[in-house]
Amino acid sequence: MPHSTKNKKERRRDRTRSKIMGTKTRPRFSVFRSNKYIYGQLIDDKKGETLVALSEKGIIPEEKGFLKKVKREKGEKQIVSSVIKRVSKIERAREVGKVLAQRALEKGITTIIFDRGKYKYHGRVEVLAQGAREGGLKF
Repeated sequence: MPHSTKNKKERRRDRTRSKIMGTKTRPRFSVFRSNKYIYGQLIDDKKGETLVALSEKGIIPEEKGFLKKVKREKGEKQIVSSVIKRVSKIERAREVGKVLAQRALEKGITTIIFDRGKYKYHGRVEVLAQGAREGGLKF
């Protein structure tokens, strides 16, 4: 079987998931990463229920990017730009990790098992885990 990207990701996910199991006292911290957003959830595998779930859609407002305002005075164009600060995906992932950790601590969860799924522990996935650690969770 050729080593396509899909096969590599599936093998990596299966290898990761075979070694970990979440419980109520120590749930599995599952990560899903799309091109636009990042999602995290704490799962109790014994009961098959999600204890805490969060995405950046729920906590970080959408940015509209750069706005350009054009003034016209007597036939002349005058461009006045106002820039909205854009938050990078990595900064948003860190914030999701921190807020997820706060919600977990409110429910009495202090230790977790990190499940990176099919993603390499790099970039947004790594920063999400660091944000959860900064928020008070222990891995």
